[in-house]
Amino acid sequence: MVDQAALDTLFNNARTANGWISGDVTDAQLKKAFDLMKMAPTSANSQPARFVFLRSAAAKERLRPALSPGNLDKTLKAPVVTIVAHDTQFQEHLPRMFPHAPNFRDLFDGEEKREARETAAFRNGTLQGAYFILAARAVGLDCGPMSGFDNAKVDAEFFPNGRFKSNFLINLGRGDPDKTFPRSPRFEFDEACQVL
Repeated sequence: MVDQAALDTLFNNARTANGWISGDVTDAQLKKAFDLMKMAPTSANSQPARFVFLRSAAAKERLRPALSPGNLDKTLKAPVVTIVAHDTQFQEHLPRMFPHAPNFRDLFDGEEKREARETAAFRNGTLQGAYFILAARAVGLDCGPMSGFDNAKVDAEFFPNGRFKSNFLINLGRGDPDKTFPRSPRFEFDEACQVL
């Protein structure tokens, strides 16, 4: 088991960042977080998540029309904004990513399998987005994941060919503790879990 310091970094002391203090997010941190995230499991090693990191003011401004008013300031001021998306044609990569079952692609190919393909892409891309949050925390970044934006506008701006679909955003940087909300309640084990 990892030590208490790691548990605190990933879970117990980690908070959703709602504001930022000075400090950069380096390319090395982004790459390290990605390299950690990609080791976590997805169905058939499908890895459908795609990440777009917006660092420049001009890149973040492209998000402005899609953001809800409550998320505008903290997002545009974040050192990096991550668009977590998924590849709706991930099955094209399955022969490479799942080589011991080279025909697995057939389960998702074709218009008649579109619903299954989109469900798998969304589910596994969401998993990878969650893994990325933990990986980013592990490399020393604070995260502000959010869904308060217009996905259709983000997709039109950043993924106009329609292959990738946005899921959620993650603001990254060094969080301002003065803008962090008090910890909200969590369910107890017996309220949310059954052991059968």
